Amino acid sequence: MSIRTPLSRVRGLGSAKSGTDTWWLERMTGLANLPLNLFLVIFLVMHVGAARAEVIASIRNPLVAGLLILSFIAIAWHMRLGMRAIIEDYAQAHATRVVLLLLNTIFTVVVALAAILAILKMSLAS
Repeated sequence: MSIRTPLSRVRGLGSAKSGTDTWWLERMTGLANLPLNLFLVIFLVMHVGAARAEVIASIRNPLVAGLLILSFIAIAWHMRLGMRAIIEDYAQAHATRVVLLLLNTIFTVVVALAAILAILKMSLAS
């Protein structure tokens, strides 16, 4: 005895067996963001009012550059997952949902790449 409606059985709607993966990724990126964002805030507070050369000298440290890159990757990934959940929940039309999901992915990739390239440019500057 199934509790699904005949229409949902015909359409194949129901559990896609992937909801827990997204939920788990959201929690893991959130957990990764805690220490990485703490590092980012401490780094920014330490360099408030510092000269550009001093900031670049700090970013030349491979550990600092790596942590900054990881921070922006984790932030962008978490942002993409959160916006994806919102779009999937509230976008009514299928075409609108597809376009918004595509724009969400493009936006987060562009933001992450811009941050990574800026950090690499400063860390590899001569």
